[in-house]
Amino acid sequence: MFALLFCGSVFAQINQLNRFSNGSNYQTDNQGRPMPKQQPGSDSLKLRDKNEDSITISYHYFDSSLIHQIDSSINDFGTRLLIPFTSTDLGNIGSPTESLLFTPYMKPGWNAGFHSMDPYRLTLNNTKVYSATRPYSVLGYMLGQRGEQYIDVLHTQPRAKGNVNFTFEYRLLNAPGAFTNQNNANSNLRVNIAINSANKRYKSNFIVIRNSMQAAINGGLVDPASLDNLALGNTLEAVTRLGSGNTASSNPFNASVATGDIFKDVTLYLRQSFDLGQKDSIMKNDTVVYRLFYPRLRFEHSIKFTNYNYSYIDKSPVADDYLEYYQFIAPSDTINFHDNWKELTNEFALYTYPVKKNSNQYLKLYIDEQSLSGKLGNTFQQKYNNIFAGAQYRNTTRNKKWDIDANGALYLAGNYSGNYFAGISLQRDFGKKIGSLQLGFQNVNQTPAYIFNSSAGTSLAFGDSTQVNTSSHSGFPVIAASDFKNQNITKAYAVLYVPSVNMKLLGNYYLYKNYTYFKDYFTAAQNSSPFNLLQIGIEKETRLGKFFHWYIEAYAQQKAGDVPLHVPALMMRNRLSFEGNFFQNLYIATGIEARYISPYKPDGYSPFTGQFYYQDDERISNRPDISFYVNFRIKRFKFFAEYTNLNTVNWGQNGFGFNHYNFVAPNYPALGLWLRVGIWWTFIN
Repeated sequence: MFALLFCGSVFAQINQLNRFSNGSNYQTDNQGRPMPKQQPGSDSLKLRDKNEDSITISYHYFDSSLIHQIDSSINDFGTRLLIPFTSTDLGNIGSPTESLLFTPYMKPGWNAGFHSMDPYRLTLNNTKVYSATRPYSVLGYMLGQRGEQYIDVLHTQPRAKGNVNFTFEYRLLNAPGAFTNQNNANSNLRVNIAINSANKRYKSNFIVIRNSMQAAINGGLVDPASLDNLALGNTLEAVTRLGSGNTASSNPFNASVATGDIFKDVTLYLRQSFDLGQKDSIMKNDTVVYRLFYPRLRFEHSIKFTNYNYSYIDKSPVADDYLEYYQFIAPSDTINFHDNWKELTNEFALYTYPVKKNSNQYLKLYIDEQSLSGKLGNTFQQKYNNIFAGAQYRNTTRNKKWDIDANGALYLAGNYSGNYFAGISLQRDFGKKIGSLQLGFQNVNQTPAYIFNSSAGTSLAFGDSTQVNTSSHSGFPVIAASDFKNQNITKAYAVLYVPSVNMKLLGNYYLYKNYTYFKDYFTAAQNSSPFNLLQIGIEKETRLGKFFHWYIEAYAQQKAGDVPLHVPALMMRNRLSFEGNFFQNLYIATGIEARYISPYKPDGYSPFTGQFYYQDDERISNRPDISFYVNFRIKRFKFFAEYTNLNTVNWGQNGFGFNHYNFVAPNYPALGLWLRVGIWWTFIN
């Protein structure tokens, strides 16, 4: 019934759009500029270069008015892998990941607490709303060793004379990995229908998102030293703590996880708005009249339904392994810890535009009603209802020199009453030579994530014969206190862009009170002492001649205060690249990339709770990660190839090989020498 209501609403919107279109004697291009309606047989793109994608295709992110052009660059293979170099995973693409740059979750209200797979998710915030005068498609396929496969599909096209845009996105990853029980199977789907009536008064977005992330977790190696004595370098011989008997399928459409974490979510979203404002018109060459509309007041309603499923499963648990490595007494049959949440939100918003000809200056006032229903474990259920309100003031001046964004939200009633967020950002553009400076401040007061509550009516049994009887809440095996206080996080930041020298400087300062964390596989804790953390960074491109470029990204961070938190003091990525345009249509980028992370004590990972946890016993000191890449583009065809982890080269007692492994977490080695080859092909009809 819910889906039928959505579909009915969309068809009603299209009918309304057709009614608005009747009699209109103008249309707009992808920038919203008026242009004459084309007569049959005419072609507004006739004099344009058909290979210049950015002329007719652009996009903006959901809830942002900043226009972006299609990225045709090929000099960074890392853009194909979804996570930045400042993040680490469990040694295989698509596995749980954690940022090594301190980046706390800064949103008030309810939060399930499972974020280790967030970089792979499609969300409302990272939805791209395309403006295209022709259908645009991208097909991507990447192949790695041992059957690793990645499929990437995008299609967007205009309908109803450009006033309706349909976008379809699909991603599929199957990565069996180099070690036993390390396979990851992620799939993502998003459909977006954006409607803008011909008279510019009515707008809507209907978005469907589905994410499925399945990560087999092997718990790390039983003996990391065994990597030095593998027969013919076969890493599948290395014994793992969990799932040692599991096998992975190389078929991306039939991949499954027998022991590991499975995170899934489905979102249905509909937003509609109607504007009141002023009509206007301009005449060109005394013959063509452009009809314009300037919004002054907007009424908006949005409804969102999301179903979240989080689980840890082991279909064939080995009781001795759980007892020896985790001091946990496992049942003899299938282990299945799980939380299921359903969220329904309704938002009513009012926008005012004080300046007639500047739609980027507005004041938004909104109020939301949120209903939450959770099934935690096998029997326990939880229901929450919240009401929160907020405001946002945005002003990008017409001369584009000043940009201010101030926003805040407060939970007025419900289980999260008193949670709030406040932030302001001010940016000044000083021109192409000097660049721009952005200053910002944020503060959030939030209830700790729901996962930090104790397990739902269960009794956890441990190897020392103790029984921990927990009261209620999460269905995962969590031991927690019952008096966790709200977390308060303050962030001040500055970003300086200097385009004349291709450089960006940034700085972040955090003040954190009541830091909540996991201190082992099962136990949640809170540190009441406030602490500070400072980050500084630089991104710089330097030309070393006609064809050679040097790219550097470096970040340093330092904490102050007694807090159970370890972060690397320095992270750096350097790329030395040979780039050029040859034979008119051939663009080449090839070179060496090196990533360095200073020695530190990395977090461990608990598959039973889906959380990274603090550990103070093991310090890692890795070689720099070194890769060689060859990328090229011919018109709309892109080719990417990378040989990564060249740093594993080793001259040992057993001779020459690539078996000197870096470690990403205690007992978790990174991949060895690895080859990936991919193509991305763009089609514009």
